[in-house]
Amino acid sequence: MKQKFLEVGKIVGTHGIKGMVRIQPWSDSPEFLEEFDVFYLDKEGTSSVEVARIQPHGNVVLASLCGIDTIEQAENFRGKILYISRDDIELPEGRYFISDIIGAQVFDKDGTTLLGTLTDVSETGANDVWHITCDGKEYLVPAIDEVIVQVDIENSRIVLNPMKGIFDDAD
Repeated sequence: MKQKFLEVGKIVGTHGIKGMVRIQPWSDSPEFLEEFDVFYLDKEGTSSVEVARIQPHGNVVLASLCGIDTIEQAENFRGKILYISRDDIELPEGRYFISDIIGAQVFDKDGTTLLGTLTDVSETGANDVWHITCDGKEYLVPAIDEVIVQVDIENSRIVLNPMKGIFDDAD
């Protein structure tokens, strides 16, 4: 089941004395967070904060949050996870959130051989690495175009063309 509120980053510190916060983004790029006027402070969306100003700054994002005007107020937000509402974003075709693929069943390119379940994703910089677990054994698969055949979010199903040597039964 798709989550309504999705994690997009964490407030890791303050910036300056006027209440700005530093956000570590959990997205493809820091610029992604510029699209949002509101961040939620819990996964149920019951608490939110409006964004007054936001800008990428290297590998973090600096944000002024409405009503947060001092470093002391900003310090109270350190360590908070930020969420967005799925309703506030429309992803381009072929893009998805990591949380939407965790738990998906993974099949070989023939579509009938179950390789396992996607249990985690590591973001390495060059490309993501998918952790596929089967019978207690974990396989690490690069999430690259040559390997990924199909990602079907609605049916929680992924089809791969696995590289030789990753799975025990590979040629």
